[in-house]
Amino acid sequence: MRVTRLDVQDIRSIREARLIPGPGLNLLLGENGAGKTSVLEALHLLGYGRSFRGRVRDGLIRTEAEAAQVYAEWEDGTGKAHRVGLRHAGNDWMGRLDGEDVAQLGDLCAAVAVTTFEPASHALVSGGGEPRRRYLDWGLFHVEHGYLAQWRRYVRALKQRNALLKARNAGAQLDAWDHEFAEAGEPLQRHRESYMAALLPHLQAVTEQLLPAFGIAALELQAGWKHSQMSLADALLLGRERDLALGHTGVGPHRADWRVDFVARPEREPYSRGQAKLVALACLLAQARHLREARGEWPVILLDDFASELDSRHRGRVLEQLAAAGAQVFLTGVEAPPEVAGKTVAMFHVEHGQISPAS
Repeated sequence: MRVTRLDVQDIRSIREARLIPGPGLNLLLGENGAGKTSVLEALHLLGYGRSFRGRVRDGLIRTEAEAAQVYAEWEDGTGKAHRVGLRHAGNDWMGRLDGEDVAQLGDLCAAVAVTTFEPASHALVSGGGEPRRRYLDWGLFHVEHGYLAQWRRYVRALKQRNALLKARNAGAQLDAWDHEFAEAGEPLQRHRESYMAALLPHLQAVTEQLLPAFGIAALELQAGWKHSQMSLADALLLGRERDLALGHTGVGPHRADWRVDFVARPEREPYSRGQAKLVALACLLAQARHLREARGEWPVILLDDFASELDSRHRGRVLEQLAAAGAQVFLTGVEAPPEVAGKTVAMFHVEHGQISPAS
């Protein structure tokens, strides 16, 4: 997809601004605190319903404003034009997609494909399991028809089961929700297994370019229960007494996780921060490549503070890959990195929350 217009209102220091980006590489330049990252946050908000810095109500909305507002127009892989608008007040929101009201935020986010690499992205491989589960779900939301509905069914069953466990209700209601939980959860695991298998060759291709010394990559998915030994229904029954004592569900896809291994690295050796950034970026680019294969279009690629996060050699490799693929990319920086020299770049200056074309 290619964004052709972006209007941002009341996001951090930006009162009101408009960006008409180019189809390829877009570079947002300005001093620290000028509002560059806020532009990327606006695009990320459309794709995820939140900022990559945290929840909407945790500082995203400009001081004294009631809500953050974003409007965008874009073209999909076939050239068809779309438009989307989102008003988010933190606790409530309103959205429209192609002129129609959106009932659930997930439906809006599933239509806007955005991949973001930013200073905290290393947590994808070095942090807890939640960002890795979100990574899986994001990919499946965009490429697997019906996954969003299946995921919602599972989340509803999880909430109902946890409410019964918290109330120490071990009667027929818990039996019924155990059945629903297992019926909703097993397909999620199968979807995730298929997705990881499809993702692997893309990850291997990307790491061959970015991390050649690491060797061939492998992905290992943990289901969230002893999947190879028992069904989810059996795992729930086996863990029922423990769950009742704790007041929440201890097994299931909501406890799933995955990790990346490389043949040239000792198993489970911790990554340095720099290595974690590169592995995380490789995972994100692999996911973007898979989306291109599945849907015929790249997501919008956001690279925040790009020059500070990667060394020159790796920056050059990433930009060459993205330019060759024809992806639309948004980069932020205090100054233009030397790796963009000789490339077609749309440059913009951001100052005091205002965006203007740069010469």
